[in-house]
Amino acid sequence: MGIKLINIGFGNIVAANRIIAIVSPESAPIKRVIQDARDRGMLIDATYGRRTRAVVVTDSDHIILSAVQPETVSQRLTDEDE
Repeated sequence: MGIKLINIGFGNIVAANRIIAIVSPESAPIKRVIQDARDRGMLIDATYGRRTRAVVVTDSDHIILSAVQPETVSQRLTDEDE
């Protein structure tokens, strides 16, 4: 059984089995989660300076910012499972 990897945009790849949630960054609670992760040094910005469109939450408490829509990341995750 190998590690499944998901492309989250611009050549950035995340281990699929470590993903807990893929959410939109628009709500105030998610903005607080992002700021808290930034303060703790657990934020990974994979947007390459573009607008954040998806926030990936991992089981290791890392928060990953992506410039790809949450629906796109989710679709890539489900396509990988098939």
